[in-house]
Amino acid sequence: MKEKFKTLFHVKASLISLYLALTIPIPYIASEKFKIPSLIAFIFGLFLIISITSDYVETNDQKIYYRTSLLSEIFGKKSWEVFWKDIKLIKSFSTSQGSKVYYFITNKGKNFLVPQRVEKFEEFLITISKNTGFDIKELSYISPLWTYKLLTLLSFLMITGEITAFYL
Repeated sequence: MKEKFKTLFHVKASLISLYLALTIPIPYIASEKFKIPSLIAFIFGLFLIISITSDYVETNDQKIYYRTSLLSEIFGKKSWEVFWKDIKLIKSFSTSQGSKVYYFITNKGKNFLVPQRVEKFEEFLITISKNTGFDIKELSYISPLWTYKLLTLLSFLMITGEITAFYL
């Protein structure tokens, strides 16, 4: 059975809203000479951030696939796929921020980062467990969902402040 797991909405919303909060003022405060180039750069950047937050995971009974956009590939974030039967173990590593990331370790010694920012995460974990036979109780989101929600809220407050300041 084929399943698709998109990037978590809260992750996309937080990154896009932060981009907007940090860049919306630039075309307005740029000198006349740079207004058009800054607007073009703003639009290109928005397209870029939307593109790189559109990664997704697909699974079926044979494999797990991680798919990135063409722009992500250009900037070095590669798509990958691995057969379930080739996964030897799932290994955790601590991050400098105190959370954990997990890797699929294959029989050939290759490492693939377990996506931890996907929608329907519980369903995704069940799929991993069903196809690998590994205990996945320890796997969780890389950071709590409230952090993404807080970042989105703060970004919208920044945008509101910028718009208010512009019209005053």
